[in-house]
Amino acid sequence: MSRHYLVVDDNEAFAENLAEILRDSGATVDVAHDGVKALELVRSQHFDALVTDMRMPGMNGAELLCELRKIDPGLPAVLLSAFSEEGLLHIARRDGLLAVLSKPQQIPRLLQVLESARRDGAVLLVEDDVALADNLTEALAQRGLTAVTAGSVKELSGISARPFAVLVDLKLPDAGFGEALQRVHERWPGIPTIVMTAFGGTELLSTEECFHKPFDTASLLGRIEALYREHQRQ
Repeated sequence: MSRHYLVVDDNEAFAENLAEILRDSGATVDVAHDGVKALELVRSQHFDALVTDMRMPGMNGAELLCELRKIDPGLPAVLLSAFSEEGLLHIARRDGLLAVLSKPQQIPRLLQVLESARRDGAVLLVEDDVALADNLTEALAQRGLTAVTAGSVKELSGISARPFAVLVDLKLPDAGFGEALQRVHERWPGIPTIVMTAFGGTELLSTEECFHKPFDTASLLGRIEALYREHQRQ
């Protein structure tokens, strides 16, 4: 079955060229040249993935991503940018991105990312170890799953994505032991949660699925895959 993508870029020549490349790969592609039109299309159609530029007049890519999550929380999103926009990229990652790629150099990589993109594939990753968070984010992206990251309990309040599973560290710098886990249960009751911790022997761990650091990443990813399959069957 042909995949259906939405390309959003105010550079009309680039957008049409990218759309043609994606069509040549067998996909159906719609194009919007601003955020307002993109949101109209997302309201009326079902897309397998979104590709958006960062710098656009009126509504930038991060703002678009935040708005579309209110309409279609499960839509995988890829951000393209020719510029370094660290502040905006942080906002966009908070709302869930499958990949952040430079243009036009990474178009071959974009084709691979879109082919593997999975709807409703957001995993909330609550972890203050930046290196571990980055490694898990990349490993999930290689499987078409989107990591939504929070490095503190405070950042949890800004998450707008709807995850199908949560990976959470028990100890964060701005919270007591286990507080992040409690906040996750309050915010997303019933969502499968996996604890990642270097601590053990607590009563808390007896009621939670747990991977002790340093853990085998392949085993953790296998468990996430199983949770995704269960989620899809619901």
